This record gives sequence, C-alpha cells and structure tokens, in this order.
Amino acid sequence: MAFCTVNFQGASLKKACSMNVLLPDGHGDKGPFPVFYLLHGLSDDHTIWQRRTSIERYVADLPLIVVMPDSGRGFYCDGVEGPAYESHIMKDVIGFVDSFYNTIPTREGRVIGGLSMGGYGALKLALKFPDMFCSTVSHSGAPGVTKRIPKTVTNEFERERLQIFGAEADGGKDCLYGLAEKLDPKKAPAIRIDCGVDDGLLEDNRDFVKHLKKLKIEHEYEEFPGAHTWAYWDEHVREALAFHEKALGL
Repeated sequence: MAFCTVNFQGASLKKACSMNVLLPDGHGDKGPFPVFYLLHGLSDDHTIWQRRTSIERYVADLPLIVVMPDSGRGFYCDGVEGPAYESHIMKDVIGFVDSFYNTIPTREGRVIGGLSMGGYGALKLALKFPDMFCSTVSHSGAPGVTKRIPKTVTNEFERERLQIFGAEADGGKDCLYGLAEKLDPKKAPAIRIDCGVDDGLLEDNRDFVKHLKKLKIEHEYEEFPGAHTWAYWDEHVREALAFHEKALGL
C-alpha cells in the first residue's frame, strides 16, 4: 500500500484538517477504485486506526482506497451549537477524495464504517444518505446516544452532547431510530453491526437491532467475546472488510 497524510482546508469547519489515506498498489491500470471511509471514536483522531490495528496489512491486497478522516468529538453531526462535522465528511472529505484520487464517485463505490462514536457516525451517515454508501458497518457503536441527552447539564461531557445534538435530539435529525423509520427498506445500504458481550454499549446495540427488525430493514448483527477495546476492533474490522468487499463486488 501507499500511505498518505493529507492536510487540507475543510470549508465546513473553516480550518485546516487532516486525514490518512491508504492507496492500493500493484493493481496497474485497474482503477478507478472504491473507497472505504473508516471513522474514529470519541477520544481519537485520523491516525488511530493505523496506530492501534493492522488495517494497512489487512487491505494490502485489495483494490480499495481507505480514508481515515479526523472529525474531532462531534459525533459526525452538524452541531446545534458547534462545528459542522457531518458536512465536513459529506462535502469536504468525500469531495476532496473524489477530486484528487482515482475513485468510483458513486454509491456503488463507497462504503463506511467505524468504532464507538465512529460506529454511530457510520450508521447515521449511511441511513441519512443511502444514495451515497452501499454498505455500512458499526463496531461497538452508540446508536442510542440521542436518547440520553440530559435536560439538566451536570458535567462537561453532558454539555458537549447537548451542544452537538440539542435538547430535542430523540427523534431529531441525527437520531438513528428516526432515520431508520424514514428509510425505504428497499433503498437501504447493506448494514452490519457487531458488539462485544462485555461492552457497556451492548444493550444499546441490541435495542437498535430490535428496531431494525421491527422496521424489516435487512442487516447483520453479531456479538462476540470482548469489550470496548482495540483488541476487539482489530479482530473484527477484518469481518467488516469482508462485508464491504461483498457489497462492492470485489
């Protein structure tokens, strides 16, 4: 693989931004290539997947571009009071990647995944923009985050979530439950969700999967031994890759 760190101006955030990009080599003139957008968790940045997993080794033989953007702590949302991280991904990052790399710039050539906050983000962006991604994978995601926005703020983390999602987050523009209800099941991307049985977000994931079943939205869901750890994500991102490969027809 060829590895690039890209520094660029994010118009939606009005600041300099960064992302890591893995480019396939050894495939001659077989491009254009599909793109896998791989999202980080709350406390991380664009470097974390390469520092804590073997993602570069796992995709080494695939005709696939992997893009790992930095999205701060914004849950991949346009904050009610704060930065526009949804627009940053959907406009700035995807726009830059499609302009500068030999991509398939359509739904059929894009997949998205992530862990924890990034798992929520991958599901949200795919459900909200089903014409942009053909598959999405969430590892240890937080699908119920919009259901736990406090009315009274007692700490900085609660204040941060309130500024991102607003007081009326449940059923709002970034609520996975509401987005799933609005989605035409026939137009849904391929969906895969996994979570460790010792993960504090396990019940969140089980509840959201029940919602998908109720709406008859096709999906895969698996639970595995493990917790909210990099050992877990390093292992199960390989299954995510196989899932995306199938959706992309690789």
